Amino acid sequence: MSTDAPGAEPTAGPATEQRPALRKVLSPMHIWALGVGIVLVGEFMGWNFAVEKGGMYGALIAAWVVGLLYTCIVMINSEITSAIPAAGGQYAQAKHTIGPLMAFNVGLYLTLAYTMLEAANANVLSYLLTTLGNLMGSAEELSPYPFATLAILALAWLNYRGVQATLTLNFVITGLAFVTIIVLFLGVQGWQPEGQLHLSGLIGSLDNGLPYGWMGAIAACQFGMWFYLGIEGTAQAAEECRSAPRSIPIGSMAGMMTLIVAAGLTWYVCAALLPWHYLGTAITPLFDAARVSGSGLLVVLLLIGTLFATLASANGCINDASRAWFSMGRDRYLPEWFGAVHPRYHTPFRSIVFLVPVAIAFALLPVLLNKPTLLATVITFSILSGLLMYSFMGPNFIRFRRLWPLGEIERGYVLPMHPAPAVALIALSGLVFFATFLGYGTALLSILAFYFLASVWFVRRRYRFVRRGAQFTADLPRPRGY
Repeated sequence: MSTDAPGAEPTAGPATEQRPALRKVLSPMHIWALGVGIVLVGEFMGWNFAVEKGGMYGALIAAWVVGLLYTCIVMINSEITSAIPAAGGQYAQAKHTIGPLMAFNVGLYLTLAYTMLEAANANVLSYLLTTLGNLMGSAEELSPYPFATLAILALAWLNYRGVQATLTLNFVITGLAFVTIIVLFLGVQGWQPEGQLHLSGLIGSLDNGLPYGWMGAIAACQFGMWFYLGIEGTAQAAEECRSAPRSIPIGSMAGMMTLIVAAGLTWYVCAALLPWHYLGTAITPLFDAARVSGSGLLVVLLLIGTLFATLASANGCINDASRAWFSMGRDRYLPEWFGAVHPRYHTPFRSIVFLVPVAIAFALLPVLLNKPTLLATVITFSILSGLLMYSFMGPNFIRFRRLWPLGEIERGYVLPMHPAPAVALIALSGLVFFATFLGYGTALLSILAFYFLASVWFVRRRYRFVRRGAQFTADLPRPRGY
């Protein structure tokens, strides 16, 4: 009999039989590795397109403004996740606080945002490896197809085998990538600008700092997200933490502080070494800054750092996307087949395997169809899916506090100055939406139409399979007002 029959309940097995579950093995170190690992690649590439939109100062303002947005996100995540420590992160929060339709959309936001970002990372990784091969004197230009495919397959295999090994590797390579940024700052003697640094993009007038005025600074916020995009994914690992109320707040906030330091150093060094017109279109700005420094050692280190950051981001994306997809399957928002846990490795293996060809397809389509702009569309889809989720998090936290006020449930972390952070998150999300609309208005409307159609499909075809009572998995009392 189909496991998706409406109203069907799982068949009871022998008394000694237990279904495999996700293993609780993660510590704050692994949460830091997951959050920073996904994001740090944005310091090595992507953020600099904010310079093209708003100039050097515009990019710095965007880094600060968007940094405040993500600080609010991390604090909100820390409180709710410490009370609802379930795989799926924001999806699990939505199903407890709002309801099935919102939860379905949030789960879809998460899965597609991380899968698209994984595809983009695979493209960048293949670009770096083919460039490295050509620099080493390869007789023929190497094809990027095998690199993109093998990178996704290798990382998926690692995730399949266990979350602890996956995030331990992320901790090592993310830490090394972060160290290369610090080494670059020290190598160019960043503490004395009158030496090797020129700050050529900022000297004289605001023509280079704010060439398009304050509207340019607002438009730059779209790419300022690259400094921090993905740190909210730490909530996906809550169910696999030994102590989620401790690990999520410590790992997430330590990760946010790490990213703020990395963003400041990255902007400063690149602004001081590269002309703003070039920086605004560069593919690998930190690597280019190392090349301008004239130090062969810095060039090698920053190439390694860029490769490690890209690898860590793709690895974390597989982890987060599979947990969101797995959670939706476990709750029957998707076919229950996706909610299986491997009996030996205790990983959501079917969700991991299912998303592999999806990521490979989006990684290879821009090249196979000879449409490089398609990659920009994939990245934009990822960013906008993330923005939709951020827009949900502010109102969701206000509702969470109303349903379970302070003192009624145990929290591992309490967000101070409520509701100011939630209101700030709502306002800043609206600002970044406007900034994105300025550059990608058509893409934004297309994505909203896609999620609307997905919602119609869920209501008409899938909702009847959802067991409402079984989805409330958190150990919470009856909400106030119910």
